[in-house]
Amino acid sequence: MYLGRVIGNVVCTQKVESFNNIKLLLVQPLDEKLKKIGDPVVACDTVQAGINDIVFYEGGREAALGLKNWFNPSDLTIMGIVDQVNIGE
Repeated sequence: MYLGRVIGNVVCTQKVESFNNIKLLLVQPLDEKLKKIGDPVVACDTVQAGINDIVFYEGGREAALGLKNWFNPSDLTIMGIVDQVNIGE
């Protein structure tokens, strides 16, 4: 699983049928200290996340399993909204 911050919405006028009624969000990947890493990515939203929410998401085949219709081409799916991050030092 990965951490990220929702930075925007993605609007599509046409998409594959398995993505009907699925909200797509633009997510900035973060490290464990909540610092930006890499480029923003598009993820399917299963938890009704909003702008500036910190979320955890899954990639690869596991991302597709997070949606109700398991037969879909999702590469990233948001699995939850993070309330707090604690790092033991």
